[in-house]
Amino acid sequence: MPSAISTRHLSRSFGQRKAVDDLTIDIQQGELFSLLGTNGAGKTTTIRMLCCLLQPTAGEATVLGHDLVNGNNALIKNVIGVSPQETAIAGHLTTKENLILMGRVHGQDKKAASIRAEQLMELMELEDRKEWTKRLSGGQQRRLSIAMALVSDPQIVFLDEPTLGLDPHARKSVWNYIERLKGEKTILLTTHYLEEADALSDHLAIMDNGKVIASGTSRELKQQLVRNRPLRVTANTFPDAIISQLTEAGYQVETIDHGLDISASQMDIYAVVDLLRNNHIELTGINLQEPTLDEVFLTLTGKSTPEPSSPSKPVKP
Repeated sequence: MPSAISTRHLSRSFGQRKAVDDLTIDIQQGELFSLLGTNGAGKTTTIRMLCCLLQPTAGEATVLGHDLVNGNNALIKNVIGVSPQETAIAGHLTTKENLILMGRVHGQDKKAASIRAEQLMELMELEDRKEWTKRLSGGQQRRLSIAMALVSDPQIVFLDEPTLGLDPHARKSVWNYIERLKGEKTILLTTHYLEEADALSDHLAIMDNGKVIASGTSRELKQQLVRNRPLRVTANTFPDAIISQLTEAGYQVETIDHGLDISASQMDIYAVVDLLRNNHIELTGINLQEPTLDEVFLTLTGKSTPEPSSPSKPVKP
């Protein structure tokens, strides 16, 4: 099966500044792929290029096999839906009216647009909201924005900072609705929130200064740090011969009370445990704390956890 989105050396410059620099990623059909990074990392610029809103300066890209750079962009626009960072909701219309309006923009007749609006209101649990959308809570407005991106039943959905500014309760509520789409749609999500990428993503890429500096599953990225962490094992006794074997195998060993702290530049946990058990050491404990995605981000970028730029105050659910 071909990739839903594929880029090769995709770049975009604004004058002398490269907003996106040599981006190469592959997003498989049906997966949720997150772009994670601080303000100015290149996430939104990437989405704007893939949505045909911004012409790349260099490189190649395909969206469901359609050539982004030299092809017919109308073919791409027919298979994508976009929920932008700045909501496009018309505050003087109701939830249903917003969705019908979007349906009409996509060429649906009035009846089809009304039916689709009701389906999406049920999906996002907005069917009881009859008031103008400017009176909806922040979380409800975000859910409506996602529903508007789904009106044309696109195969690919772009969610640009879908929970920006929401408080933790509202944010997790939106996560639940995004989870419902996984597997049915290909989703490219950008986010400042590390826990969001960790909870939702099948794969993710960390961007810094326009470049992808790491990509993989959350577990794969964390494993890079695990290899550099000490493994603590405990047992009633550790003969000197065991410590010597570990040292000869390239591990640094520190003796603690009823245990050992074992570290190496490339930690192979299973090899250590097998060595101990093959020497009839009855282990009473094995501890290797998994790093958080926050620690991965800090290690890779040298920057603290990314913070949203706006809004400055959390929006209530």
